[in-house]
This record gives sequence, structure tokens and C-alpha cells, in this order.
Amino acid sequence: MNPSISNRLQNVKHIIIVLSGKGGVGKSSISVQLAWSLYSSSPTARVAILDVDLTGPSIPRMMGVDGHAVHQSTDGWVPVFVDREKSRLGCMSVGFLLKRKEDSVVWRGPKKNAMIRQFLSDVRWGELDYLVIDTPPGTSDEHLSLLEHLAPVHERLSSVLVTTPQVVALTDMAKCLSFTRTVNLPVLGLIENMSGYVCPCCGEISNIFSTGGGEEMCKRDNLTFLGALPIDTQLVELLDASAEQATSDTSQPDKPIDSVSLYQRYHATTSSKIMQDITQKIIQALQPSSLTSNHEI
Repeated sequence: MNPSISNRLQNVKHIIIVLSGKGGVGKSSISVQLAWSLYSSSPTARVAILDVDLTGPSIPRMMGVDGHAVHQSTDGWVPVFVDREKSRLGCMSVGFLLKRKEDSVVWRGPKKNAMIRQFLSDVRWGELDYLVIDTPPGTSDEHLSLLEHLAPVHERLSSVLVTTPQVVALTDMAKCLSFTRTVNLPVLGLIENMSGYVCPCCGEISNIFSTGGGEEMCKRDNLTFLGALPIDTQLVELLDASAEQATSDTSQPDKPIDSVSLYQRYHATTSSKIMQDITQKIIQALQPSSLTSNHEI
């Protein structure tokens, strides 16, 4: 255990680890939407998102801050703030440390472990209501290192599981659920992503793909079903726009990020409305009475 991690995270109220058993289920987009929704849940909510998907860091791009540098202060690394003026929505990722965004991260386990420890102990997190941690798929070195370093604050840890309705994804999610039980990590619930398709013209959600597999899994394994998010072309366009904005701003790294338009556009999407309901369930599940009454909410 590293005492400095306890000190760094002493003012972080809730740490939510986003997990998926399989890659390609949209876990990072869920992490971003959760951070945005928690941020908007209260005018004073302070949120940060930590990207520990070290070999595929996509959070900076999705948050519209790709290409921005991490600044060093006398008290450690300063997160990149999406809302520069309010400084209520921070972001940290290995993507900020790469010389070029197309550079690959070719690290063995010990190097990954050291990077995760540095993120937790050297970043000036400050006071946070929520720290959302986006993880790589599966249950690998990053997950074990993360939980090992977060052991001193285990009572503030919880997780959200992300799957798609297909059988293959659900099979891998069962392994992920087994992992959470093995390491005694509380599960707030499960989100079924890519469940249906939102028509870009009328907004109607059609089940052109399979749906309902995540909800059935929750019934079988005594989990809370948080909700289903469809494939939303508006959200895809929004994330693409944030990437374009970040690329255009790299020549002026100190220029304030125009997060207002991205933020407003997100709240006009179908996904945002559904995610707000999911986020309220998560906030409710994080209440002390809920956490102490049930290991898996």
C-alpha cells in the first residue's frame, strides 16, 4: 500500500470503476457519458475521469481535449480540465503524455503498474464528488494493479458493468462479474449498450439488433439493471466533433476549450436523456444506506 495514494484520494467521495468483459462494447463512451451526467447532476458537482486503458487511451479524444498537455505543479500533475473556468470536470490519461497521439504504448506489466500508481499518487485530484475510472477490457494487469493501489480506500470503491446484448459479450461479462466477486468489488449495476438503434430523423428506437440480454443476466445473477443505451448517431457525431475540435486546438494548448457547445449538444441527444436516468440510479445506489445494505446493489 502506498500512503501517498490515501493522501491524494482522501477528499474523493466516490470512485466508480467502469468494467467490461469484452472490447468493443462502448465502455469508454459510457465512462465519458457517466462523467458528463454526474457533472450535470448538480451545479457544484466535482468530477474527474481517469483513463487507465494504457494501450488504447481514447478518453482525451472523446472529451475533446486530445493534444493538450498535463502541467506539473509543486503539488503534482494537474488534470486537464474540460471546463477551464469552473474546473469541475478534470481528465487524466496516458494519452496526454505521448509525443504524438498515434504513438503506441508498448509496455509490460511492471511499467503499466508503475504508471497506474503514478496516476493515483502524483495527480493533484483535490476535492471530488466522483472519480470515474475507465479500464481496458477484461480482467488483466491494469485491473489488479488498480485494485491493489486503491486498497486503502476500498470502502469508497464501486463498479459499473458494461455489455452489449449479444451472447458472446454476455459470456465475457459473466467472467467480469466473477472477477468483481473474487476481489470483493461492489457492483452498482449493469448497462446494456448498443441496445437498439436511434433513427436520426424521428428519434424512434428500433430493435434491429438483439436486445434484452443484459437485463436477463441481471435477473439471473441478482444484479441491478441500470438501463439500455441504443446506438445513437447523434452521439457518434458528437464524439467525432470533439476529436476534430481537439485536433484544431493543439497549436494553442492554452486556449480555453469550447466545452459549452459539446456539452449542450450532448444533452440534446437521446443517449443523454437515457443516461440521466441511469446516473440517478447510480447516485441513489451510492448513498450510504444502499451501499451497506447490499454488496451488489
